[in-house]
Formats: sequence, C-alpha cells, structure tokens
Amino acid sequence: MGTEIERKFLVTSEAWRADAGQGTRLRQGYLHTGTPVVRIRQAGELAFLTIKGPGLLARAEYEYPIPPEDAEAMLASLCPPPIIDKTRHRLTQDGLTWEIDEFAGHLAGLVLAEIELVSADQAFTRPGWLGAEVTDDPRYQNAALSRADGLPA
Repeated sequence: MGTEIERKFLVTSEAWRADAGQGTRLRQGYLHTGTPVVRIRQAGELAFLTIKGPGLLARAEYEYPIPPEDAEAMLASLCPPPIIDKTRHRLTQDGLTWEIDEFAGHLAGLVLAEIELVSADQAFTRPGWLGAEVTDDPRYQNAALSRADGLPA
C-alpha cells in the first residue's frame, strides 16, 4: 500500500518563482469525490488514474499510468465539470521538493504549495513565501476544489 503524507499551504508571494522551473500543466477530474477519491489526471503528455483513501495529512494513495487518450475521453465524458486546470512547478529546498500549484479557470488566483514528507512529524524549513497552512482544511483538497464555484472563502 502506498501512503501519502503531505502538508499544504497557501502561497503569499511570488518569491518562489526564482527557484522554480516552467512547470507542467495538469488537468484533473474526479470519477468519485467521496471515499475513496478516484481521480483522472493529465500531466503534460502523461496520464494517471489515482485512488486516494480517507484523510487529510496522511492517506492511502495508489496511482497508475493510463493511456493519455483514455484520460482525455474520461475527463470529457465521465468527470463532472469543472475540470481542475493548474500549472505545477517544482523546486527543491533543503533536500525536499515543494510542488507549487497555480490554478486557472474557476480557481484562478489560487496558489497552493505542497510538500510530501516521510512522517507526519518530519521537520522542514518554511520558505518565506509560505502563508497559512491549510492541510486540515478540507476545502483545499483538490476533490473539494473541483466541486467549488470559486475560491474557498
């Protein structure tokens, strides 16, 4: 079983851009937003089916590559709109990788940073561009964002 341990934060400045690459466009939709969450994602030229168990900080996660044309068809016909559209940037700081997601479409203006950890209590250095932690706020889970009319209030 795969386990994802991830903390999530709002981003409050553009300072992260100095260390980040161009990014990869991600489009993702949800076949099921309850438990388990079942997601279809296009990531550039790749595509994945992901199944996630319950939880906010730590949860089971299984991810499988699928043909990109299947992902496109599922996003178009099986995943209820709106489809999440975002650009993911990666940067490394102190040996850990941060993923910065800039949302477009109905979530334009939202920028979130995520860091995957080995354990829930693993220490890490908080970059100056990090804002409030939203790990425990279910409104910031992508499955919830896919159903939102706009940015969380």
